[in-house]
Amino acid sequence: MNENSEIQKLLHKFILNQCNVEESNEVVRYYRQNKLTDDFPTVEDIQLLADEVPEIDKTTADAIFSKILIDAKEVEATTIETKKIPVLRYLSIAASILVLVSIGWSYQQGFFQEKNDVIIDPNAITLQLANGDVQVISENKKSQVTDSKGNVVANQNGNKIIYDTKTALENLVYNTIKIPYGKRFELKLSDGTTVHLNSGTTLKYPVQFISGENRQVFLDGEAFFEVSKDKQHPFVVRADNLNIRVLGTHFNVSNYPEDDVTDVVLVEGSVGLQAATEKFDSQKNTILKPGFKGSFSKKDNRIDTKPVLTEVYTSWIQGGLTFRNMTFRNITKKLERRYNVTIENHNSKLANEKFNASFAEEPIEKVMSYFNDIHGINYNTENNKIIIK
Repeated sequence: MNENSEIQKLLHKFILNQCNVEESNEVVRYYRQNKLTDDFPTVEDIQLLADEVPEIDKTTADAIFSKILIDAKEVEATTIETKKIPVLRYLSIAASILVLVSIGWSYQQGFFQEKNDVIIDPNAITLQLANGDVQVISENKKSQVTDSKGNVVANQNGNKIIYDTKTALENLVYNTIKIPYGKRFELKLSDGTTVHLNSGTTLKYPVQFISGENRQVFLDGEAFFEVSKDKQHPFVVRADNLNIRVLGTHFNVSNYPEDDVTDVVLVEGSVGLQAATEKFDSQKNTILKPGFKGSFSKKDNRIDTKPVLTEVYTSWIQGGLTFRNMTFRNITKKLERRYNVTIENHNSKLANEKFNASFAEEPIEKVMSYFNDIHGINYNTENNKIIIK
């Protein structure tokens, strides 16, 4: 692809409001580098222009660009060789007013946001909207969640966000919430499903579920789902290469990166488990019963099931902490997430030992004291770091 067609394609996308942030910045850089006007418009100029710019549809944009290319070829054919204006240069001049209009329209649509100067606290709960904007969630405040057009789609009150059940959308639009170490959070989705999110968890979900489509969300980390019943629209949790399919039930999913398996523990109802590459088949896929845990091997896609005490795997919702036959290496990762600390373990033998332990909502000092009592570990604490010698 030559340079001429590249800029045409880029400007075309820009007009249709299809550019990503990098492409939009490239348009602005190109405009400035070619000095298409004596003065590049200020933000105030663009905002004034935005109020007067109508939406440009694809047919109109195609016609405008066809005209630009025709005019450019005519200029190239009729201009004396020594004074010929390069086609790309003419294209940019002919398109300059159109680019200005596009910039104004993009601002009107809320496309450009001043994001580069925003520094987000890594310890804050964040909500990424469909247009890429990131909103910080303050747990001791109330706020509203809006879409790119300023419409309110959800309300946040403390450590919970409740999505509007009446938001009318024709296409799936996703929000993504990230829970940092040391915190938990709760969501109520547009279908009435409640999701409890553990620390170090990311959940991507639709602002509004669409009629005729599965209710699908994407999970990295751990969450407890209380799924609203809807036989016509199965609820599917995608956890890496595992799909968890339900119609209405309560279950826990643990899918952290360091774990060799994704664990699904069913409290009530029924759950179907399948590799994400497979089609759901109730006759072939694994169906969990209440009181059972299904473990999906990330290495070979094998699913094993066994009966368990569900309280052991759901106690974290009330602040509990439970380890069952877990290596100390994995325990330290869970402690880091739970208490937002860094643990350096220099005892390689200890790392592979397995433990069983349960704690109520205890401080990290008491948890470490327990391991010290049973294993005699030598550790010290420096600020927010625990060093095991």
